[in-house]
Amino acid sequence: MAEVATSGTSSATSDQLLVVIDPVARRADGESVRIARDVLRAGAAGAKVCLPDGPEEFARALARRGSRRPVVVGDDRALVRAVTLLHRQRELAGCALSLVPVGGSVSLARALGVPSGAVAAARAVLDGAERRMDLLVDDSDGVVLGALRIPPLGSPSAGSPARDPADEVPRPWLRTCRSLVRTLAPARPPAAPGSGPTRLRVEVDGETLVDLHQSVEAVSVVPGASGTAHVEVRPASVGAEASALSAEGRTITVSGAHFRYRADATVSGPVRTRTWEVREGAWGLTVPAR
Repeated sequence: MAEVATSGTSSATSDQLLVVIDPVARRADGESVRIARDVLRAGAAGAKVCLPDGPEEFARALARRGSRRPVVVGDDRALVRAVTLLHRQRELAGCALSLVPVGGSVSLARALGVPSGAVAAARAVLDGAERRMDLLVDDSDGVVLGALRIPPLGSPSAGSPARDPADEVPRPWLRTCRSLVRTLAPARPPAAPGSGPTRLRVEVDGETLVDLHQSVEAVSVVPGASGTAHVEVRPASVGAEASALSAEGRTITVSGAHFRYRADATVSGPVRTRTWEVREGAWGLTVPAR
């Protein structure tokens, strides 16, 4: 892992920054990385820049930051990785994290109030204010910063197989070959978990919102009022569309058939049960001062 310290003598009033530049960001947009680095170096004398080569070095850099304020230059996945590491080190309460969004997926960063441009985001790191936000923490010590979703029927993330273009209008000889293959081949394995409506029990603060007798197409959990999350369940419908069910609460448990879930930008599972708890004001992010 390469480390570069800026020249100059830092003062007691200068921000002591640890700038961790994610390798994905360096490959995706080296020019934006360079601009962000230059702005941060100019505004915070003595800032330390780390160039980790992978997740392990990324984690090591954060763990060894000392009293420096961590600044991540990277995409949404890099932000989630940093918050997860600090949470598991039990250091989120006393640490204000900063982000300069660079990379393919930065929609979460924008939703959290971080400017999208490299210059504006770097200036927010230097001149912004800490905003404390709620965090969803699950029973495997995973975290959710934005939205949690159990994918609906037929979504690619749910594991539905891609269609073969040759299936559209097969030639006669191809139809014959396929018929022979289907005759000789073993039965197709069952669909992947999460590839269609499933029967789930969703409980919010111990109260059942939907039970196993009702097939469910989608479940979403997003930040609600302070200290709570908004839970919405879309039941599977036959004929007329079924009305969505919703509730607000601090603890959400989903159980039943195996299911996959999307937490921010990552799909996890399959699991049979998972519980998420809202931690009020659990983490801080530097955003532009208002």
